[in-house]
Amino acid sequence: MPHGIARGPFAPLPAPLLALTQDARFLATLRKISEPAHAVHATGSEIDLAAGLMAQEAGVAVLDSAAVATPIEQLAGRLHTQFPDLVLIVAGTAEEQGALAALITDGSVHRFLHKPVSEQRVRLFVEAAWRRHEETRSGQRAAAAAPAPPRRGRWGVIAAVLIAVAAPLAWLLTRPPPAEIPAPATPAAANTAAAAANDAALEDLLARADKALAEGALVAPAGDNAADLYREALRRNARDPRAVNGLEQVIDRLVTDAEAQLQEHRLDAAQQLADEARAINPSHPRVAFLTAQIGAQRERAVLGKAQRAAAGGDVSAALAVLDDATRGGHRSTLVDEARQQFAQKQIDERVADFVARGRDALGSGALLEPPEQNAHFFIESARALAPNDPAVQLARQDLIARLESEARKAVAAGNAEQADTWANAAADDGAEAAEVDSLHASAQQLRGAAKATTLARVESLFNQRLAQGRVLEPASDSAKYYLEQLAQAEPAAASTLTARTAFETRLLDEAHGAVQAKDYAAARRWLSEAHSAGASPAGISAAEAELSAAQSAPAAAVSAGAEASGAPGASDAAYLNESALTRTRYVAPQYPPSARDRGIAGWVDVQFLVNPDGSTSEVTIVGAQPVGVFEQAALDAVRHWRYQPLLHDGAASTQRARVRVRFAVTS
Repeated sequence: MPHGIARGPFAPLPAPLLALTQDARFLATLRKISEPAHAVHATGSEIDLAAGLMAQEAGVAVLDSAAVATPIEQLAGRLHTQFPDLVLIVAGTAEEQGALAALITDGSVHRFLHKPVSEQRVRLFVEAAWRRHEETRSGQRAAAAAPAPPRRGRWGVIAAVLIAVAAPLAWLLTRPPPAEIPAPATPAAANTAAAAANDAALEDLLARADKALAEGALVAPAGDNAADLYREALRRNARDPRAVNGLEQVIDRLVTDAEAQLQEHRLDAAQQLADEARAINPSHPRVAFLTAQIGAQRERAVLGKAQRAAAGGDVSAALAVLDDATRGGHRSTLVDEARQQFAQKQIDERVADFVARGRDALGSGALLEPPEQNAHFFIESARALAPNDPAVQLARQDLIARLESEARKAVAAGNAEQADTWANAAADDGAEAAEVDSLHASAQQLRGAAKATTLARVESLFNQRLAQGRVLEPASDSAKYYLEQLAQAEPAAASTLTARTAFETRLLDEAHGAVQAKDYAAARRWLSEAHSAGASPAGISAAEAELSAAQSAPAAAVSAGAEASGAPGASDAAYLNESALTRTRYVAPQYPPSARDRGIAGWVDVQFLVNPDGSTSEVTIVGAQPVGVFEQAALDAVRHWRYQPLLHDGAASTQRARVRVRFAVTS
């Protein structure tokens, strides 16, 4: 029963409010704003909630997510299904609001309270819930005269929801803990094969994702679109920047398309694209900015319609437009009264109500959100009805001052997107153009500083990887990778040009070193990379001439030996170069006779484990040039080598190592 309405001696008791919470302060607030008009019954758990539903004819239920064991969206969905006339309010975090988005949109959850809560906001939401409950009951009473098919009584419904809520919890409380099952031991070779398979699967996912992105299959079809495939890649390797960058491109495309729809005033299409982008990354700044734009345009459409109606003298139509927006499009008795009476007194009261609600929203910090329930909307609604009212003008000036203050805070916090949102809202409410321009300029300076910081970091990473010899590998953390990022962000910047010159010079130096080491295949690879990078034609020609001269030199003898090095540009923190170990026994690799007779040279990269006794084991081939010629000879040699064990805390330990075994034709 609404506050202030007397109850007759034979009228039924007003429906109580049922609160599931363990927060004493929150419960006290609910009681303060509800009683004595509506009793508040508190429960501390889901089982108590089921018992309370059985014992009480509650009209409104407030669910504190902190007191819920079941996922809040599941519990709210079950309650709405079993008790469609029960009005639900949920209190919790922004993350939980996201989980409830669908239920909030379809009206299953009437309102969502962000914790910690303010008394004004709780009062506003609870009173709205009772109005919703009363409107629902009024509709049911109007339909009571019509015959209705039999339906199960409230006791049956309560029993069903009690079972649905309590059974899973009871099972969790009574089931025995699962026994620990030891993982079966697997050979190291199996682990290596599994890792290789995972890498292959990851690369396949990324390739499919890139193809879907190129074809515009951003979020459909299910399971075979760019967003799903990049997310699956991240589940396999959460640190792969290609998947992260791919999702960023998907979001960028969705937001760009949504902005185009917004320009055409196709709000529903823009909202769908924004929802798809939010599903990928709810906290993405561009998505948040876009959502604010869509909400603002919706509000402008509603306000414009109301202003046109009021300007034409049809104040009742203006009130109907505004009330429909604030109540989710449902007609209320207030709108009917406004249409019937159409008196200046009602207009004044309506304006005062909008101003008061706008002041409450200002006090709780709800300046722009949620849509059609914020200070901007309420104050502009009042201005549509009475633009010259002193109270409306004062409230509007206070709102502008608050929006400008929030914009300055966002700049100080380094959030350029949020600063622009506040500045745009201030401009919509009539802020001085000079102040708005100043705020936008500060946000733009912030973006420039952030971009400069990012470029400086990428440049530093480029220089580090070049100094570490990680020129080309790994693909997502090499000097080449960071140079590409610099070129994409600022291709003409001095730092980018300097980095490009250093990279091209390093490629030619590596090619020269490979020729000197008679690793002609590696030299050709380095020259190919130099061509692709756009290195100096003169430098490339000189290196190619050096390679041709070295390859044409006569062969006089053969030799085989080992050196502690990896493939050019390779690095693996899990393996030591063999030079970091002390070898105590060496067996020379045997040059295969067939290769010796044909003058074939090459190398084999070998990884192995040095055991605590100095012996080698788990000897595997990780690379060879040419393939299928020298591998067995390298394996046979390394298996007979011995090393001085490494000591950790005074005790011998195992250590993985890597070595390149070369087979060279020498002059």
